Amino acid sequence: MERNDLAPYAARSVNSRGRRYQEPFKDDRPAFERDRDRIIHCAAFRRLEYKTQVFVNHEGDYYRTRLTHSLEVAQIARGTARKLRLNEDLVEALSLAHDLGHTPFGHTGEQVLNHLMADYGGFEHNRQSLRVVEVLEERYPHFNGLNLCWETREGIIKHSSDYDKAPDDAVAEYDLGKFPTFEAQIIDLADEIAYNNHDIDDGLKSGYITTEELSELALWRETHARVAGKFPGIDSDRHIYQTISHLIGTLIDDLIGATSDELVKNRITHIDDVFNCSRRLVSFSPEMRRKNNELKLFLRKKLYRHYKVERMRIKAERILHALFASYQQTPSLLPSACQEKFIQHGKERTIGDYIAGMTDRYAMDEYKRLFDPYERV
Repeated sequence: MERNDLAPYAARSVNSRGRRYQEPFKDDRPAFERDRDRIIHCAAFRRLEYKTQVFVNHEGDYYRTRLTHSLEVAQIARGTARKLRLNEDLVEALSLAHDLGHTPFGHTGEQVLNHLMADYGGFEHNRQSLRVVEVLEERYPHFNGLNLCWETREGIIKHSSDYDKAPDDAVAEYDLGKFPTFEAQIIDLADEIAYNNHDIDDGLKSGYITTEELSELALWRETHARVAGKFPGIDSDRHIYQTISHLIGTLIDDLIGATSDELVKNRITHIDDVFNCSRRLVSFSPEMRRKNNELKLFLRKKLYRHYKVERMRIKAERILHALFASYQQTPSLLPSACQEKFIQHGKERTIGDYIAGMTDRYAMDEYKRLFDPYERV
């Protein structure tokens, strides 16, 4: 039932290493399509709606959340996969799952939990995403987790970027030393294309960055001028939206072209060639990589370190430190269902799981319930 024009180096459900647990199925959907559907319906996916991308949930209804970010990654990755004749179902499953383990308050939450959990195995959001789909979701009668295919789980743990590197012990089961499927490799740069461009949009809408500042970047300046030539007299707001849209298209086109070149250079003709290649195959061209890095550095300096973002970051750190310390010192503050997991997972790991699963809104409300004497518990 999968596309009959998949490339020879694409992943196919029929060749999957399978699931950890045998189970009867109610229909005959391809395995990776089933994985995608299970991810969409799980609780951790729904909670992404109220988890920070850059701006915390209460700061405005316009800004991206982890949920809308994941949908944008899926759109970019799926379109890229179609052009390269890869398995779109696996790409979509990985796109929607890649942030399931993210904490409240974005990377600040991850850094805080990693510090607090240093003596208990640490915390890393790729490993937590894998933990969500293997352990923490409780939906099926005979096992915990979502019982996803091996390839989907491998793609989750091997997702990488400048911020997140999974520890070696977490990937030991998943062919350490080999690259994941071509589909999994797409997610890294689809993720980057999505967050760079929607962070520009959110940054402009918030007023934390300006078009004048962006005009110093070659990638923005060139794309902005191209849109002006294509739509003479367009108003400023539409000009911005179209520039972001064209910028996404430019990056995708470059990614497809550069990756196609890598396939030829590395003589990739079979999926085993992907696994055994000496480097990741999905990439930008050298010139686009340089321009994109310039954009990333700009966003880091002007948006992610903006004093108002920093103020919220400090608040988030205080909230998470206080919650963790309170639960650790007085475990009876936790719901009884949580306390029952101490024996199986350990007290601190259970606390880490509980906090990581919180939305921004829930974490702030819980902070008020524990520390504001006038707040109802």
